[in-house]
Amino acid sequence: MIRFLHTADWQLGMTRHFFGEGAQERYSQARFDAIRTMGRIACQEQCRFVLVCGDAFESNQVDRKTVARALEALREIGKPVFILPGNHDPLHAASVYRSGVFQERKPPNVTVIEDCRAIPVDGDVTLVGAPWLSKRPVGNPVEEALALLDNVEDGRVRICLAHGPVDTFAAGSEPAGLVSVALLEQAIAGGKIHYAALGDRHSLTPVGGSGRIWYSGTPEPTDFREVQSGFVQLVELEENQIQTRSLRVGQWLFLERERVDLNTAADVEALRQWLDGIDSKERAVIRLNLVGSLTLSLRDALQQCLAAAGDVLGALDARSEELLVLPEDADFAGLGFTGFADAVVQRLRARTAENGKEAATAREALLLLLRLARGAL
Repeated sequence: MIRFLHTADWQLGMTRHFFGEGAQERYSQARFDAIRTMGRIACQEQCRFVLVCGDAFESNQVDRKTVARALEALREIGKPVFILPGNHDPLHAASVYRSGVFQERKPPNVTVIEDCRAIPVDGDVTLVGAPWLSKRPVGNPVEEALALLDNVEDGRVRICLAHGPVDTFAAGSEPAGLVSVALLEQAIAGGKIHYAALGDRHSLTPVGGSGRIWYSGTPEPTDFREVQSGFVQLVELEENQIQTRSLRVGQWLFLERERVDLNTAADVEALRQWLDGIDSKERAVIRLNLVGSLTLSLRDALQQCLAAAGDVLGALDARSEELLVLPEDADFAGLGFTGFADAVVQRLRARTAENGKEAATAREALLLLLRLARGAL
């Protein structure tokens, strides 16, 4: 039985525009922490090696410190690590893998797969990788790699490492880097390979019907569209048997609520309680699409709720383009507006009934006036 870890799409050096002070640093550190977590899993599960199937780095222009920190984390794994260059970090003259800091500090347990030639591992495993050598490959790396595996009667377990979208998920995409599922399944059925370890798709995903083709997903989530990210794939493999287990390593949460209906005080309170119930808020990225209609008073309560949550969350993106604010008489009752102030309020309220930018400006002005009158600023 050959046991190993399959991972991909670390994208070390990734930044996100929506992070505020401190959040980007925590997010970057989590990606290095994930490497160390995978190292501990590899030791606990007695894995033979770790496969990184593309995009270990966000780009070939990552800074020197990011490369050095990555290599230090890789050193601590203590198991052989095989890294396949992907479309974010292709292996060309200006590649991060050719940089001075990488070449100088690369630990002996790390191997970068530089071409499609078979790599023997110990006495019973052969790896064949399909590295990206440019952003736009001329040929098909996977076809080239499989073509080099002629001897299928050597009794070795053969694993193919590839990076890119598969044709069954990306119909109509450019052929460069496109992975043929039929070709992989044919190679598996013919005994040419026994497992295809894929990278590029950030969600843990089985491909085809053999149970031997997988995307591992990214060990830390990067986007709201990912279905199952934050895992590493543990694979136990023999020629005629395979078992896989997904093990969580990620710390961050990306969560989007596609529709949050807000019309009453109870709705606003329910949202507050939901936000308050999120665990590990400093590592949570939340997107809310707010719809409905609120009075000015309830809009003020909503803003205070969102501001309090935003102070502790990793990031909060509350989209309110479809949320209407409708001032009511009760909003201004007891505030003592008379004379000129009352006339201003009435003109602004009339503007809110109109369409366009002026109506939105009038609502914001009324909200500011209301908060000033209540001493909330």
